Amino acid sequence: MSRLLIVDDDVEILLLLEKFFLLHAYEVELVTHGEAMWAAIGRQRPDLIILDLMLPGEGGLSLCQKLRLNTGIPIVMLTAMGELSDRIVGLELGADDYLT
Repeated sequence: MSRLLIVDDDVEILLLLEKFFLLHAYEVELVTHGEAMWAAIGRQRPDLIILDLMLPGEGGLSLCQKLRLNTGIPIVMLTAMGELSDRIVGLELGADDYLT
């Protein structure tokens, strides 16, 4: 079973994504900020991280860059910010894909 780590500060979005992925036989862990993300990775490495761009504390772009430098975990950026320039920056910092 593939393991997903979803990082988003919006609990409603987290619960919606969790429901969807559980229905499709994924193992899902939900966290709301960067520190919790690193702790979750330390407990059990996910197969994919879905990462919100706008998080409290350290933002998603900074976390994405650090993830890319320190892990080989694929990253999908998930955000309401749909500007082309935002997508380019996210991909340049190490995201594997970008969903709005």
